Amino acid sequence: MAQTVKLSDELVEDAKRIAAIEHRSVPRQIEFYFRMALTAEENPDLSFSLIREILKADSQEATEEYVAG
Repeated sequence: MAQTVKLSDELVEDAKRIAAIEHRSVPRQIEFYFRMALTAEENPDLSFSLIREILKADSQEATEEYVAG
């Protein structure tokens, strides 16, 4: 369920700038950063760049089936 929230203009402008670079919408960029922060809090031993790569990989659709063995 979508919900309206109030965010500071500065946060939205920062998210808009990064969203354009990352080819995401502003809401998707904010969701991505939320997931990063949540993952970092739950896994303090993981680096920022590793978390980012994991989340990027999770957000991409698989292009082919993986067969083990």
